[in-house]
Amino acid sequence: MNLGKYRNIIFYISTIIVFSCLMYFFIIEGQTLEAGENIITKTNSGSSWENFLESFKTNLHHPLALLLAQIVTIILVARIFGWICMKIRQPSVIGEMIAGIVLGPSLLGMYFPEFSAFLFPKESLGNLQFLSQIGLILFMYIVGMELDLSVLRKKAHDAVVISHASIIIPFALGIGLSYFIYKEFAPEGIQFTSFALFIAIAMSITAFPVLARIVQERNLQKTKLGTVVITCAAADDITAWCILAAVIAIVKAGSFESSIYVILMAIAYVFLMIKIVRPFLKRIGDLQAGKNTINKPMVAIFFLTLILSAYATEVIGIHALFGAFMAGAIMPENAKFRTLFIDKVEDVALVLLLPLFFVFTGLRTQIGLLNDSHLWITAGFIILTAVIGKFAGSALTAKFLGINWKESLTIGALMNTRGLMELIVLNIGYDLGVLSPEIFAMMVIMALFTTFMTGPMLDFINFIFKSKKDEPDSRENDAKYRVLLSFDNPESGSTLLKLAHDFTRKMNGNKSITAMNIAPVNEMHAYEMDVYENEQFRNVIETSEDLKLEVTTLFKASTDIENDLTNITNKGNYDLLLIMLGKSMYEGSLLGRLLGFTTKIINPEKLLNTVKGKGNIFNNSPFDDFTLQILDKTHIPVGVLVEKEFISADRVFVPIFNLSDFYLLEYAKRLINNNNSQIIILDAAGQIRNNIEVKEIIRSIEQVAPNHITLYNEKKIEKEFLKSQDLMLISSKSWKNLIDTKSLWLSDIPSTLIISNP
Repeated sequence: MNLGKYRNIIFYISTIIVFSCLMYFFIIEGQTLEAGENIITKTNSGSSWENFLESFKTNLHHPLALLLAQIVTIILVARIFGWICMKIRQPSVIGEMIAGIVLGPSLLGMYFPEFSAFLFPKESLGNLQFLSQIGLILFMYIVGMELDLSVLRKKAHDAVVISHASIIIPFALGIGLSYFIYKEFAPEGIQFTSFALFIAIAMSITAFPVLARIVQERNLQKTKLGTVVITCAAADDITAWCILAAVIAIVKAGSFESSIYVILMAIAYVFLMIKIVRPFLKRIGDLQAGKNTINKPMVAIFFLTLILSAYATEVIGIHALFGAFMAGAIMPENAKFRTLFIDKVEDVALVLLLPLFFVFTGLRTQIGLLNDSHLWITAGFIILTAVIGKFAGSALTAKFLGINWKESLTIGALMNTRGLMELIVLNIGYDLGVLSPEIFAMMVIMALFTTFMTGPMLDFINFIFKSKKDEPDSRENDAKYRVLLSFDNPESGSTLLKLAHDFTRKMNGNKSITAMNIAPVNEMHAYEMDVYENEQFRNVIETSEDLKLEVTTLFKASTDIENDLTNITNKGNYDLLLIMLGKSMYEGSLLGRLLGFTTKIINPEKLLNTVKGKGNIFNNSPFDDFTLQILDKTHIPVGVLVEKEFISADRVFVPIFNLSDFYLLEYAKRLINNNNSQIIILDAAGQIRNNIEVKEIIRSIEQVAPNHITLYNEKKIEKEFLKSQDLMLISSKSWKNLIDTKSLWLSDIPSTLIISNP
């Protein structure tokens, strides 16, 4: 017997036995030490099952368990409502705001009071509030970093005028509105000045992050209008937060005279941050220039700067959020550095902690308090005042500066977006006791309404000013063979372009190739859009120059990549769409298919299809979920490339498994005519030799290009043959059969183009 073979097992078992015996010895001997000691023995009444249930209930109500349950519920509900809003072309932040109200007393508390009391008991709200405040501090840090101060310095002429007009006009209207509602809605003991200032600042705020996402999604970032409105929003953000800091100081002090010392300390703080801390951080940032990572000591320095800045402003009396915003604004201006740091903070701040703030706001929002027509009329007047002040104020100022009506109204609609920034202001006012529950609820409704109306208002403005020159001529290039390739990384873009070139090489002026990249808008920042776009298209442009090929590039930021891709494809009069095959995160797993897990983590649309019976849980699809949606929604042929170091389509293998695969011969013919490709047709099911029509097609190809097409009848294909080919053309149905039967081909096939015919 070879003991060496079992050496590890013997050692493992011996160690467990020896040390288990040693522990047993000490426990037995230790029990003898209890003699003479006052040992309290816990006695349990009832059965062991009842004792377990009692312990389980106690664990459920433990503060940590409750907080974790709240976080799980909040994130799931926020993601679902955010997804719904994206599907109706609204910012996801609206869905998250609505999710907060749904989980609050306005809906969950009203119809399911016992569950609401269990999930959000009053004693647990303190923990939720502090966590949400940390989320807000990180969020405001990101907002500060997303501001491109260099753009403000270069292009701030007209923008600052529009921005400040969009603050002063609604600010004045807000104070006027306060005059009429103060008696009825101001909390007892609150001075008119404090109440009016908070109503005014709430009317004046613009949500820079939401506005920037809308500008990106509508592809306005490269236009003069996009630059103006981003600069307006940035200037608005900086000005509004400075005014808010002064307002908080005045409210806390009770009068302007009493707040002078706080305001002077705030000015000194800002001077210190700009003149001393900012140059110091810049020197640190310069040390990281050109690097793709940030080391931990530097991360610690920047986080300490954030926390100390937030602490300083909280102690001064102008709120920690202003300090977080200021810390972000003075970060080194290097776009790559900011992106690296934002990526470290953003996921935790926006996905995990920020939804807690929405729900905490929702728990404070009691829409049920607006229980008569007078209160709803008042809410209507608040919304009307907010829209007139911000929308009309911005639009009329822009028009006065010589901007045309369409762009002026667009600026007004975008500046009227309030979003999350409004909720932050309202919560500060509520915490200070300046806003009553009724007025708080009305203002939250106003924030939702003005953010929700932005998208429809922009569409309405575009509809009113739509001109014939804006409409694409669907007849243009009808005679051309038009190929659209959509890629998600530079390497795949270059590969797809080579493939498109092989299909169209000799068509000269009778072809049109468009390379498209659609980026997820939530992962983009306004200041890095140009850099990101250039990086994505660099390989495509280099490849097009090498091939002497004219290519049109199309870049779009999107909140719904699948729908935008299919809409562009269907409306663009294209003849072929080329994409790469993607990968599901839980491809082939039961859990993934049941819950809709993909690279998006949770796909509500797939979950909905599963519930409705459209998706088969146990059926392994040959495609990832993204590709399936594209194939399902597009009305033109789609080529899905499975890439295995594709270079060119000189040798192409086309297996024909049944009569429905014969459309592949058209693509084989294109490769012969344009690329002089050598095509091998495999009559896998023996159906070609009995089909006169198909034989005629092959004969006609041979007449035009002799010795370029060969018909195989072999039943068995050797791996050496498969490896000798550059490309395989196959139908989507036949590809599915290969996957389902776990064909031996799959390990040896060359790059494969799966062509789906609609």
